[in-house]
Amino acid sequence: MAPLKASLVFMADLSRAIPIPHAVDFVELASYGTDADTGGHARIRLLKDLDEEIAHRHVLLVEDVVDTGLTLNYLCKTLALRSPESLAVVTLLDRPYRRLVEDLPVRYVGFTVPDELFVGYGFDISERYRNLPDIHVWRPEV
Repeated sequence: MAPLKASLVFMADLSRAIPIPHAVDFVELASYGTDADTGGHARIRLLKDLDEEIAHRHVLLVEDVVDTGLTLNYLCKTLALRSPESLAVVTLLDRPYRRLVEDLPVRYVGFTVPDELFVGYGFDISERYRNLPDIHVWRPEV
């Protein structure tokens, strides 16, 4: 399954590369800034839930970027309550130096990247540049 939208391109390429039969499903979350009401933690809201049951199935969660890990931690805990056989994460880009959560099941990492914004290959700035065929560091002056 893949959180929408930035991971869509990566998930499509990954799905074509996986040689065993598998299903694809999507979940979408919205993360909001931290505040005193949540004890300094981000507010997370489920915008789109899975269409299929994951109980007793091996689940590979496809992420675009793992950063602080707060949203991914929420998603992993939510999915774990649904009794998957296993739960692992693959991420295209990783920023482990920004991690606020330590026990994430990130098993596969494409690239460890600096703290910069990226566009292309599904990544966007204000819904622009997602269609670029490769990843670029966002340089607003260019």
